[in-house]
Amino acid sequence: MAGNSCKGRAFSLFDYKTEKYIVAKTKRVGILYRLFQLTVIGYIIGWVFISRKGYQETDETIQSSVITKLKGVAVTNTTESGLLVWGPEDYVIPPQGEAVLFVVTNFLATPKQKIGYCAESPKVLDGHCRDDKDCEDRRMVVAGHGVMSGRCLRKDANSTGTCEIFSWCPVERQYKPQRPLLTNAENFTIYIKNFIQFSKFKFKKSNVLETTDESYLKKCRYDKELNPYCPIFRLGDITRQAGYNFQDMATVGGSIGIMIEWDCDLDKGYSSCHPKYDFTRLDISVSNKTIAAGFNFRHTRYFNNAAGESHRSLFKVYGVRFNIMVHGKAGKFSIIPTAINVGSGLGLMGAGTFFCDIVLLYIMKKGTAYRERKFEGSGDNKTESKDNSVEDREE
Repeated sequence: MAGNSCKGRAFSLFDYKTEKYIVAKTKRVGILYRLFQLTVIGYIIGWVFISRKGYQETDETIQSSVITKLKGVAVTNTTESGLLVWGPEDYVIPPQGEAVLFVVTNFLATPKQKIGYCAESPKVLDGHCRDDKDCEDRRMVVAGHGVMSGRCLRKDANSTGTCEIFSWCPVERQYKPQRPLLTNAENFTIYIKNFIQFSKFKFKKSNVLETTDESYLKKCRYDKELNPYCPIFRLGDITRQAGYNFQDMATVGGSIGIMIEWDCDLDKGYSSCHPKYDFTRLDISVSNKTIAAGFNFRHTRYFNNAAGESHRSLFKVYGVRFNIMVHGKAGKFSIIPTAINVGSGLGLMGAGTFFCDIVLLYIMKKGTAYRERKFEGSGDNKTESKDNSVEDREE
């Protein structure tokens, strides 16, 4: 018996199963089946083709070049540095016009430093001392300004002093600025020239309006509705669209992201591919609770006095760092993705038949009669169903 059973199973591998269609006259399953079909058709047309443009071949590898140029002048007058006129060559770092640039809005100046011996700043903890033993000769001051000379400078024997260091003297004064010095910086303008290319479609474009009017760039300002192709932005408008006040940022600095998004439907033509700009502040967390907000760094200007001695002026500059980021994709009709998505939709249609079969076989009360008609071997004697709500259709 066991041998016959195994032999039967082995030969059953070579059986061929053909489809047999049964018409089940039940409105509930019929309505369920049509609703499923309508849902699949709506998904294919509405989501796949209209919303996601599944009939298009896409290129998300955007090739981009960004060139920037700033214009504007500011005047400052401080006790340390005197009267200064700031042009783009002074407040733009680096001055080459790159996609990442820094605009100076505030500064602390320590002028006329020269190499020599002086006291370390009291705000440097590693520079505190009680006697000369605390100031080891030639040891670097951690987070300080120079190298210890071996002397402890104190007002009297009972006070805590600071180590004498060999450095650029006098050392930088450390205090937090209260207001921006380049108050006119929010009226500076930045010219952002962006060239993009989608190599798959050999498509090229820029964010500058194609016009023969040579005065256009001299008088236009970017406006989302009126001048979307004017690439000149006022700095105060950029920070405002990011949700912040420029004067507040200018005091201790900050970082602004400028996103240029290209979403090009090439089936609609060259003129329908437009850049979209978005502005956001990058140095603020979601909770707005951070001690790392702001942006600053130090740079120097060296010179020699009349006696030939080397001096420098140290500037701790605060400002707004702009990061220009370009993203995009292009799409164009292609028969291959269209055929793939249509085939996927037809496959989903088959899932409706499977689901309705499950309902008839295992959920409906007349599931037994349905199973008797649906699963029938070629060697079986044909039996008549007592249920006239089920009809055979063999194909």
